Amino acid sequence: MSLDDVLARIDADLPAATDRLLDLLRIPSISTDPAFKSDCDRAADWLVADLRSLGVAAEKRATPGHPMVVGHAGDSGPHLLFYGHYDVQPVDPLELWDRDPFDPEVQQTASGPVIRARGAGDDKGQMMTFVEACRAWQAVHGKLPCRLTFFFEGEEESGSPSLVPFMQENADELKSDLALICDTGLFESRVPAITTMLRGMLGEEITVTGPSKDLHSGMYGGIAMNPIRVLTRILGGLHDESGRVTVPGFYDGVPELPDALRSQWEALGFDPAAFLGDVGLAVPAGEAGRSGLEMIWSRPTCEINGIIGGYTGAGFKTVLPSQASAKVSFRLVGDQDPLAIRESFREMVRAMVPADCKVTFQGHGAGPAGSFDISDPAFEAARNALSDEWPDAAAYIGCGGSIPVAGHFARLLGTTPMLIGFGKDDDQIHSPNEKYDMESFHKGIRSWARVLDALT
Repeated sequence: MSLDDVLARIDADLPAATDRLLDLLRIPSISTDPAFKSDCDRAADWLVADLRSLGVAAEKRATPGHPMVVGHAGDSGPHLLFYGHYDVQPVDPLELWDRDPFDPEVQQTASGPVIRARGAGDDKGQMMTFVEACRAWQAVHGKLPCRLTFFFEGEEESGSPSLVPFMQENADELKSDLALICDTGLFESRVPAITTMLRGMLGEEITVTGPSKDLHSGMYGGIAMNPIRVLTRILGGLHDESGRVTVPGFYDGVPELPDALRSQWEALGFDPAAFLGDVGLAVPAGEAGRSGLEMIWSRPTCEINGIIGGYTGAGFKTVLPSQASAKVSFRLVGDQDPLAIRESFREMVRAMVPADCKVTFQGHGAGPAGSFDISDPAFEAARNALSDEWPDAAAYIGCGGSIPVAGHFARLLGTTPMLIGFGKDDDQIHSPNEKYDMESFHKGIRSWARVLDALT
């Protein structure tokens, strides 16, 4: 038996695999809403039964929140762990859906057939690509290719409150040679990709207080300090004229992009003007002298996410407000220390607040970036395997967002994560009418079969 036999089995079984996914998609496993707790349990039970049908020793594990699903199979070869999450986002606003979000359907579109349902792309469809690859492998060979651990979470869409404690309590069981994660996508919806960089995140809320109450700007304007004036001066000073962040020590630990990776990114042909054109913009606003992909994948940022102060209702009110506040987020890369940056930011702000005002801070999370060593031969083996399945050669890419579980595998378990996904830019995850292309589902299953063959 060969890899070709496994691929042929995948092709023949695609209708049944699609039906299984549709069955899972019918379960409204919304983790954020307590009203759907029993449905999250039902989704976990469904996965346990499905894994057991492959000969996997799987079970549902209780947590203070929604259960984990853990399964083990095989006793020889490299130990690979596959992570996915079975919970989904809420469906609001329901009126913007073209059909019941938990009545999944394969629909024909101008670009080909798609699976339409909440969770189709994030993450049930992606998760099942790996499970279906294992099913085909089991059917052809009578066993799975190596030691495999399946680890499915039910709280990813609600902040994963049980994840870290569970990983710490079960560290010996979950440690593996490689952790495979399918929660990413194709580059520009066509190029298969392995995500090797994830930006970290730091959130800060600052509130400047001046007078003890709102004041009439005719009576007090000019003589009394206006907190909005203080706040806007602070916010306006966070970047210099070249787009660099001015927080002292902010760039400590920020690496330069390796030449080999820079060349690969340049070969992707990314067009910043076209990327911005989709949202009504045209001119990159980040650091001068950096490429578009560097700006969103490998460089840190500081962004103002919201400003509150004074009268913002209809009409006009000449008020000098007592308070003004802003929410500021930092995306971090390399070895930047989020806690050190938080303290440096706060010291900078305090120094800009006049004596007649005071400032308070509220933190909103702090997590470091993740960067994964592609010198491990497994990465190049997987990249070549993906290239064999898709028309375009696979690439190592970065991700502007954050996927905390990848960092947890690295820091808590000492396991290198490998992020491979098949989502497309228009999948509308977290939005009404979410979908997952049949091409992504079918070729995703075939891709994982190739990757398993290459890694074992």
